[in-house]
Amino acid sequence: MCKSSIRQLRVLVLGRATDFKPISDWVADDASVEHVDTIPGALSALQAEDYDLVISPADEFAAAMDTEALSHAGAVLDGVRQGIGIITPAGELNWANPRMLEMPEEVHEHVRRFCQETFSWARARAGEGAGPIPSRRLSFIGTTGKQYEVTATPLTDSHQGITQIVAIVWDATHAKGLHDQIDAIDQAGKELLNLDAEQFSRLDTQERLTLLEQKILRCTRELLHFDNFEIRVLNKKTNRLDLVLASGMPPSLIDVELYAASEGNGICGYVASRGRSYICPDADKDSRFRPAIDHAKSSLTVPLMLQDEVVGVANYESTKLAAFTEDDRQFAEIFGRYVALALHVLELLNTERHTTTGRLGTNVMTEITAPLNDILTDVESLVEDYIGHDDLRHRLRGISENAVKIRETIKEITSARPGLVGARSATPSRRDPDLAGKHILVADDEDIIRETVQDVLRGYGCEVSTATDGAMAIQLVTSHQFDLVLSDIKMPLRSGYEVFAATKDANPDTPVILTTGFGYDPNHSIVRARREGLASVLFKPFKVDQLLAEIRMALKSEKE
Repeated sequence: MCKSSIRQLRVLVLGRATDFKPISDWVADDASVEHVDTIPGALSALQAEDYDLVISPADEFAAAMDTEALSHAGAVLDGVRQGIGIITPAGELNWANPRMLEMPEEVHEHVRRFCQETFSWARARAGEGAGPIPSRRLSFIGTTGKQYEVTATPLTDSHQGITQIVAIVWDATHAKGLHDQIDAIDQAGKELLNLDAEQFSRLDTQERLTLLEQKILRCTRELLHFDNFEIRVLNKKTNRLDLVLASGMPPSLIDVELYAASEGNGICGYVASRGRSYICPDADKDSRFRPAIDHAKSSLTVPLMLQDEVVGVANYESTKLAAFTEDDRQFAEIFGRYVALALHVLELLNTERHTTTGRLGTNVMTEITAPLNDILTDVESLVEDYIGHDDLRHRLRGISENAVKIRETIKEITSARPGLVGARSATPSRRDPDLAGKHILVADDEDIIRETVQDVLRGYGCEVSTATDGAMAIQLVTSHQFDLVLSDIKMPLRSGYEVFAATKDANPDTPVILTTGFGYDPNHSIVRARREGLASVLFKPFKVDQLLAEIRMALKSEKE
């Protein structure tokens, strides 16, 4: 093979040319030879060009490799965000990376003093033979308000003597701010759950929610600095996300129905179905985004979690692009867990009132059953003894009937299910002139409540129509004239507020009473309806007398 067909080799020679002249002459005919005298020169040449062969003395080649390693290490030290310096026993800064050199002189002074103290401490510890000497840490606040953290690590020589201190310094202002913010949110969350038993015992369910709502609003604005937000609770039966709390949102938000589904229900539905928070930095570029406030540009939506189960979502919106950060996400998730727990506790308090009453009723019934039976037995014996004494027998019969009523009333009033209390003894012996002939619509998806109210009102001479869901109720109010509408707030297909609105559209003079069985106001129906002419609100379980009083008052107000 001729030489002209062979690619010319490129050779780099490190060192004096005279030292490698025989080798250079030997390869000169077939190679391009370049000479460099220094290690940095060789490293620069290797980075700039490709060589087939490097010729170097062994000791200089080893030094070159060490220099290369140091070069990489130096690049790393220059690129880190922390300031790194080597301090002498005299407190002098022997070496520092660029980040350390950029720090203010007051930081250098703190570091020098701390490292000198560390020298004294480390030497005393070494003299005691206490084993490996650990690092020491220091926190301080500069004159500008920034907080710095310092870690000082003693360096030992081959004789275990302490020769230098390596100091690592970083600006901890942001991290400290995050820590303080998390602590504040944690404390605020505990305040949400600080439900004074005596105070709550004096409040009805709506008043309890209002108190909790005030706490949530204050914490959200003061700690998270969010002004426009909504909180929705997941209805397990319907999979719907019911609006329970909103601030800075338009009234039309109440009419928006969302479900826990990944498609077709906006970001709220997506988050509720996936159980993961979601930041939308640019609303115009996100197909899932459904704006609530005008000119919304970005949003943050987090799931409300209770024991790893999604119970709702919190959605925050802003008119600014990319207004929410990862820190905001973390804060909102932490606070969301407290909100979920607080709502859960509120529900338990409401449920506990019924279950506790039920347990009390069982105990009471156990205690009074025997005495009541004795009374009834004695009365029946006396009735038989006083044959011919009709007046006395009539009075004894009254005692017997009252004893039966006592037993039935205690059993009913201590029932654990919410509903209507005192219905069995409510049927009057005569028609009520205020209620007789009134056409009333009763809408409730709970059969026992709907049927019980119907029986009570019919007993007072009312004409009663019933609806088992919101859609049926709306169909009835748009096709019939009613003197009054009594509707539950939470029903399938359509809400109580929608029934209220349809009633007012069909006949503005028809009074509407809404009922609810839980401590919060789904979709803020009560708040909005009250502004628009709602007659009254009844919280289950309500007494017959209370029901009748509210109906009479509503009918009277309508006449006036």
